[in-house]
Amino acid sequence: MKVTALETIRSAEHPNLLWVEVLTDEGLTGLGETFYGPAAAEGHIHGTIAPYLIGKDPLNIEAHQAHLTGYIGFAGASAEMRGRSAVDIALWDIAGQARGLPLCDLLGGRVREKIKVYNTCAGFSYVQDKATQGTSNFGLASRKGQYEDLDAFLHRADELAHSLLEMGIDAMKIWPLDYAAEATQGYWIGPADLKRGLEPFEKIRKAVGDRMDVAYELHSLWSRPQAIRIAQALEPFGPMWVEDPVFMDHMQSIGEVARATRSPIAVGETRGGRADFRYLLELQALSMVIMDVAWCGGVSEAKKIATMAETYQTPVAFHDCTGPVALTVSTHLALNVRNCWVQEIVRAFYYGWYESYVGPLPPLVKGEITVPPGPGLGVSLQPDVRRRPGVTVRRTTRDDV
Repeated sequence: MKVTALETIRSAEHPNLLWVEVLTDEGLTGLGETFYGPAAAEGHIHGTIAPYLIGKDPLNIEAHQAHLTGYIGFAGASAEMRGRSAVDIALWDIAGQARGLPLCDLLGGRVREKIKVYNTCAGFSYVQDKATQGTSNFGLASRKGQYEDLDAFLHRADELAHSLLEMGIDAMKIWPLDYAAEATQGYWIGPADLKRGLEPFEKIRKAVGDRMDVAYELHSLWSRPQAIRIAQALEPFGPMWVEDPVFMDHMQSIGEVARATRSPIAVGETRGGRADFRYLLELQALSMVIMDVAWCGGVSEAKKIATMAETYQTPVAFHDCTGPVALTVSTHLALNVRNCWVQEIVRAFYYGWYESYVGPLPPLVKGEITVPPGPGLGVSLQPDVRRRPGVTVRRTTRDDV
């Protein structure tokens, strides 16, 4: 079997998303995905990966790893790493289809048939309308969906907790302090803002007690002293974890925060490649390593990172606040990886727009998720996606390289 073409698909409706299809001469097509900076990742896929990969056997995934990033961009979640991640996911999708196995079984089998989820409390349009990460892209004034959970945690966190529990979901993640971080570039938080940031947690505990686990996202927006202050203020509420507390340009600060608080600290979703995660694990202070399969290097790197974390007795979780393929491949890994105990979902996306682009979605029932039936990822782009208004397709074949 040989790779015959690579295609990238973008939609104006969700301009931060990039889908990749790897086509073969045996009729198998692998689907991948990445998020943020899609034009840059797309350029790397067609300019660097396609000339190398076309004409080669897609099943030699490990042999291809050194060539999917190129000479630069092999650390962090660079455009090169994001492009590599999307293509690697697609290659594993082909491998599963070729062998007639779901990805989780191809990777060595399942240690569980389903896994608990936590709901990241975004709304329908969160980080979907602009190429930015911040309060300007909260989506509060944009397209609305069935579950506007970001607005809810800011104003009605108690009602939100009840709503999730009614669905069987007993864990959630919120980020009430992004406004305050942007006001001071993360170098100061006053008592009034800190009190405001604790109010959603207070409402949740008063409404449902300890029946709801709550993770507190800080989005890497804070300096070390303020991150410590926030994490310590959260201690009485027993957070599930405090995520990405500091600017991710000084790894040692993460360890200092973790050792200064009883709140569990989780980091990692914006990192890429094993070396980045090795630095994090060598801090020997983290309660959770989080990775995005569509940013960290794809299935190949995510599996190795998870195995490395297991040797440090550190659990891992896979990020989903981006797109439906990322959720699907993450769920496959979550069923296969021993040191994973929870999978992130965004119910506003899952029930709002995911299946309009990709299906069938991983089944989600009473707070637990599993993989869709079928070999490989078990999902594909909806047949009419390419024909929709605002959708662009770029294709590279042997004739182009």
